Amino acid sequence: MRDPQDYLPETASQTAGPYVHIGLMPSDAGIDIYGHELGKDIAGPNAAGERIRVEGRLIDGNGVALKDGLIEVWQANATGSYAHPESAGEVEAGFRGWGRVIANFESGAWCFDTVKPGTVPGRNGSVQAPHISLWIVARGINIGLNTRLYFDDEGAANDADPVLGRVDPPHRRDTLIANRDDSGPIPVYSFDVRLQGDNETVFFDI
Repeated sequence: MRDPQDYLPETASQTAGPYVHIGLMPSDAGIDIYGHELGKDIAGPNAAGERIRVEGRLIDGNGVALKDGLIEVWQANATGSYAHPESAGEVEAGFRGWGRVIANFESGAWCFDTVKPGTVPGRNGSVQAPHISLWIVARGINIGLNTRLYFDDEGAANDADPVLGRVDPPHRRDTLIANRDDSGPIPVYSFDVRLQGDNETVFFDI
């Protein structure tokens, strides 16, 4: 009997662009087909903790901001609990801890509002610093990219974080740190994701 691999060719792959926003965030493309679009509200109105905004750009290897990228967000609440049955604690009513944003069609910038997450348990009794997990797809990306956003005002927690501690060389950790600005009505953390080239963001194989 012939091995199936002898006559079944590999299925062709395809990237997520260039119209990823139409299928996954149609309201941002001017297409109103859903009463409630999935991924718009990350924290919900009942979430405790500090309200923050995160903003940035997806930047390609030529230093140009991508205008058709999509980012999915996954985070804990302010006490370090996830909206997941296996999480150690409970979350507030309406807290999803998950969201989806796309880059602006003109500038390539993206942003989302949420609450600042707390520390979460790590493996073997360790504690992970407050962070937000990001999953990125765009034109030219065959497999979604996973990375993390940490906060520059959590220095001690960042120094003890078991994931950041494994990033080598150490200066590459800077590509995972968002910078805080308190000049507006709510704190804003700036975080650019560089897909290639100088200062490429650290991505994780998970």
